[in-house]
Amino acid sequence: MEKGMIYIYSGDGHGKSPAALGKALQKACDGENVVIICFLKKRGISESEFVRRLEPEIKIFRFEKSEEDFMQLSEESKTEEIANIKNGLNFAKKVMNTGECSLLILDEVLELVDNGIISVEELEILLLCKPEDMDVIMTGVALNDKVYKLADEVTKVETVQSVQ
Repeated sequence: MEKGMIYIYSGDGHGKSPAALGKALQKACDGENVVIICFLKKRGISESEFVRRLEPEIKIFRFEKSEEDFMQLSEESKTEEIANIKNGLNFAKKVMNTGECSLLILDEVLELVDNGIISVEELEILLLCKPEDMDVIMTGVALNDKVYKLADEVTKVETVQSVQ
């Protein structure tokens, strides 16, 4: 049995989520199952007809209901969305406990920590549920030292030059 790893794709550059999706495609090509849970993103990829054709090997979930940017929501709406986000995190825990995939992608989960929606300790407790043979990829722009220490491998994505 191969030991599962915890990966972080972080930084201000573009390509973190596509890199994670690339790993998902590799796993699917090997006949393995992948679960992707998107946080703090508009519907986009979670509603893509193309991505839906990748099921059942790759399944994508989004628990938030709002189409608006989280930071632009009213306090009442933020409270509702936080409850939805927590449901997504509970689902991630269920996926880990059941071992229903070999790769779990928590897309933009680092932004939950950065925005104070969850603590580093809550993220660490979630990751403790990871089966020995499951890989987890976490993406997001912000990466603090405590979260950095939770990973086996960290990839920093940065924009070096922007083409005009």
